[in-house]
Amino acid sequence: MDYDAIKDRISRWLDSSPTFLPILYHVMDLFFLRTWYVHRALRTIDLQSGSRLLDAGTGFGQYAWHVVRNYPRVHVTATDLKKDYLDRAARTFDAFGLLNQVDFQLDDLTDPHIHEHFDCILAIDVLEHIVDDDTAIHHFSERLSPGGYLIISTPSDQGGSDVHHSHQQSFIGEHVRDGYNLQELHQKLVDAGLDIVAKEYSYGKWGSIAWRLLIKCPILLLGRSMFLAPLVALYYIPILPIGLLMNLMDLRQINDRGTGLMIVARKNT
Repeated sequence: MDYDAIKDRISRWLDSSPTFLPILYHVMDLFFLRTWYVHRALRTIDLQSGSRLLDAGTGFGQYAWHVVRNYPRVHVTATDLKKDYLDRAARTFDAFGLLNQVDFQLDDLTDPHIHEHFDCILAIDVLEHIVDDDTAIHHFSERLSPGGYLIISTPSDQGGSDVHHSHQQSFIGEHVRDGYNLQELHQKLVDAGLDIVAKEYSYGKWGSIAWRLLIKCPILLLGRSMFLAPLVALYYIPILPIGLLMNLMDLRQINDRGTGLMIVARKNT
């Protein structure tokens, strides 16, 4: 399934008012388990006043929004290849008086024109979309200040992209790879001159079930027709509390395996 088609449908609704985009941010923060892991990682590294953060592949701008709302003295540079996404996010941040804290810029992560240095780089569900991921990782390392952090969330090779057998295709058509082996990604980061601070599987037993309940089933319905949205809303009444509880259980346990990876790396000082 191609997510972009569904995103485009959502975008048409969002374009009717800049105040609608924060609603989507809150829904994504609540439903997507990866955001729970990313928010925890950001709390762990303790961003200081005056820090600069790169939100690489910002998409709708969800993580940039989280940072400016929760770390008001951190400046964010948010990049993407899609100008319409950047323009929409900029209008929303401007409407809420937050645009002075964020720069939205077109940029290619494998051939960046932004050469500033950052204290933190977020690469959330980005690397699986990039063919030349080694180049992107090396550019991340080059643009980190000494002691700066890189936070990565990406599918693993243990069922990431909902691929559990060699004959299956990715649930997300835009992925160029189904997922990473944990040690493989670890080595890529080390080769780029980064130290691994933390690495863990996300979307373990409980998180994977929650993903199917909260994300996959509704997306499949909406992929058929947006007219099914009222049915999806009714579906969430009994399912939402169950799914959120499973997300919490996943976050609080150590997963021996999982369909997602979370890695925090640091630039050698």
